[in-house]
Amino acid sequence: MKPLVDFYLTNMKIAVMEQFQHRAQNYFYLTARIVEPVIYLVVWTTIARQQGGAIGGYTVGGLTAYYIVWTLVRQMNIGRTPYDWEHTLQDGWFASHLMWPVSVLHHDLSYFGGWKFVQILFWLPVAAILTLVFRPNIHPTGWQVAAFFVAIWAAYFIRQMILTFMGLISFWTTRVTAIFDLVFALELILSGRLVPMTFMPAWVQQLAFWMPFQWTFYFPIQALVGNLAPASLLSGLGMQLLWAVAGWLAVKAFWNLSVRRFTAVGN
Repeated sequence: MKPLVDFYLTNMKIAVMEQFQHRAQNYFYLTARIVEPVIYLVVWTTIARQQGGAIGGYTVGGLTAYYIVWTLVRQMNIGRTPYDWEHTLQDGWFASHLMWPVSVLHHDLSYFGGWKFVQILFWLPVAAILTLVFRPNIHPTGWQVAAFFVAIWAAYFIRQMILTFMGLISFWTTRVTAIFDLVFALELILSGRLVPMTFMPAWVQQLAFWMPFQWTFYFPIQALVGNLAPASLLSGLGMQLLWAVAGWLAVKAFWNLSVRRFTAVGN
């Protein structure tokens, strides 16, 4: 266990140092990710004002807080995409990955985990500007702040498992872009990424509750901006733990099956 912990700490440190060498690139990357929620924010706050100041249980200030926190949760959820898995396999780069002393899964979790610290640091001034411009209404309790801290890291782990599981499909076929796009479309609708889940019909909310997507977006955001009681926060963290364990077991099992099919190809 100690060697694995040392590897995580070292790889996270490497990620931090590498990303600080590309500060401009990271800010451009962050800016591109901020555009999406700002558009949602402007659209839905405008609709809320037209509806008398509230919609779907959210006031204008509440919606503003939701989408500003959304920007941080989105940064936390970034990991190796299935498209990158497809590229790595088709170009034969995966052969070198198999020679690493630790699994690619541990490398990805630790590297992107270290990158989060850089992303959070760069996000802070952007969040300050958004707060000054849009005036969110957010007053979290100590329970909420603590739950949010745990929830965003759990969300990162769960989404990394989802992305990795989809990426492993690349071992079984040469073109899986359509499958990826379908899953991402489902995520957009069922995660709270497009709109808060209270905007959705009741049957969609019930379906989303039993799928992993909302535990990577909606719950972490609600943990900070919603009026969730401590019992509800613990229940949500319990669901995240369930999906984290299920995701890890599914990826490990699928990994063993998929790697056996690998054949080094490339240009």
